[in-house]
Amino acid sequence: MSGIPKWSAAIGSWRALSLSIAGAISLIVFAVSFVSFGRGEPVTRGAPEQMRLLSQSQYLQIIEDIFGEDIARSATVRFAPVKRTDGLVAVGAATAVVTPGSLEPLEYSARQIANNVLNEEHRAFFVPCAPAAVNVRDDVCAREYLSKVGGLLYRRPLTPAELKLLVEIAGRSVGTAGDFYFGLASSVSGMLVSPQFLYIQENLEHDPDRADSWRLDGYSKASRLSFFLWNSAPDNMLLHAAESGDLHSPAGLGQQVERMITSHRVESSLRAFFDDMLILESFDTMAKDPVIYPAFTLKVVSDAREQSLRIIVDHLLSRDGDYRDLFVTRRTFLSRGLGMIYQLPVQGDSDGWTAYEFPEASPRAGLLMQAGFLSQYSHPGRSSPTKRGRGLRETILCQVVPDPPGNVDIATFEDASAKTARDRLSVHSTDPTCAGCHRLTDRIGIALENFDGAGQFRLTENGERIDPHSELDGIEFADANGLGQAVRDNPALTSCLVDRLYSYAVGRRIERNEVKWVAYLEDRFAKGGYRIRDLLRIIANSEAFYRTTRGDSDPQLLATTNL
Repeated sequence: MSGIPKWSAAIGSWRALSLSIAGAISLIVFAVSFVSFGRGEPVTRGAPEQMRLLSQSQYLQIIEDIFGEDIARSATVRFAPVKRTDGLVAVGAATAVVTPGSLEPLEYSARQIANNVLNEEHRAFFVPCAPAAVNVRDDVCAREYLSKVGGLLYRRPLTPAELKLLVEIAGRSVGTAGDFYFGLASSVSGMLVSPQFLYIQENLEHDPDRADSWRLDGYSKASRLSFFLWNSAPDNMLLHAAESGDLHSPAGLGQQVERMITSHRVESSLRAFFDDMLILESFDTMAKDPVIYPAFTLKVVSDAREQSLRIIVDHLLSRDGDYRDLFVTRRTFLSRGLGMIYQLPVQGDSDGWTAYEFPEASPRAGLLMQAGFLSQYSHPGRSSPTKRGRGLRETILCQVVPDPPGNVDIATFEDASAKTARDRLSVHSTDPTCAGCHRLTDRIGIALENFDGAGQFRLTENGERIDPHSELDGIEFADANGLGQAVRDNPALTSCLVDRLYSYAVGRRIERNEVKWVAYLEDRFAKGGYRIRDLLRIIANSEAFYRTTRGDSDPQLLATTNL
């Protein structure tokens, strides 16, 4: 590590050009349909090139893709929290920085990964050459290996200066430890904490088709596409398409999009997106009162998060279902622990999960009535119509609910004689300070009061029968299933998804010049039956997704900057 420049000196100073990685493209796709995606789409200017921090899930996915699942599973990676912006951590990553305190655990993880990759068990698989002797430096073999793995980690070819430095670090480390593979591990761990790896940076080049304009270079385009569709770095085939210039043609881009979008790897991206959109990282710190909810164990917390993602992936990818039907579907997946919450016997398969479909008479249907949403937006010891209503408005409908005034005395709303949440919350409607916001949230949450703070079904609260009838934006319903149907039919549901998905894809806020483009996406999404894979395909094949303008930095200068 001593040979790698200090983080503070390196973090603002890298960019690169060109890569030569062998690969082959043999897919036959429907080129005409790819071209048609671009016809009639509104013209946008995009936004300046950017730099954003990898997410923890992207980091681990890259490690798995390059080094294998066993290496990724053995890694203890812990990223510092990133501020959520416009509803997404992925957008906040554009302003995230790696501080000395957050770099230390990343350095530990980097050394752990590098040592595992180059230990006696794995080195023969990963290193394509053998040193002349294991206790002396071999720059030829080191260069061969580091150029290969460096191109995958940096998502572009190493510059001559970068490769020279890494080979030198490996060689000097051999002299210190008397072990060629220890030297390679030193260089690999250095790359894993470098800004070239930890940050997704975009490079521009002159656009030959538009005078005085700039475009993403092939490698930046490959990264934008790969992190969107696979939540990971580009593979060899995509990097080869970047090097050859194929990504700049509709047909070449279409080939890669179709190859990627029909791969099972698109599941990891969909899971990462919904994990972000639905704020499922809150499950990492969720706790319930074990006396009140003894069945809601730490394992159930983990399973509730996984259950939501399994339902989403099954419905949207495996079944190619209408996105709106996620809120009325009776299909779910249960683990043994969740079976206790749902009061259902669950045997489970080898990994502890089994598919299940609630009967028509069941009070449960859709994501809102799963243990995940119900427990996420509740207090540790009781349910919360306000939190549930706000959670639905903000995360699923993209509507802003103002925070309560700082001088509000919550104690004044706790009526000891009130037996149900409906009775307790009625006071909100009488206080003009609270009435406006609580009208947005409480009426929704009341419909879910048949489920306690752990998501368990109940008919009464404190001996009083619960009345779940309510309304959403003027649509009245009798119970939670009626709420699910009202959410399914609410036009804000699909426009919210499109807005969030496009922001997630580009890693930034939607620019004013892109408003018509996003409206166009919403229209295409509707006409296509609200199928998520079709929406991914339209975005990935569009000109707008890759459109960019030149920022303050000179891309030609940055492209020649060393490590």
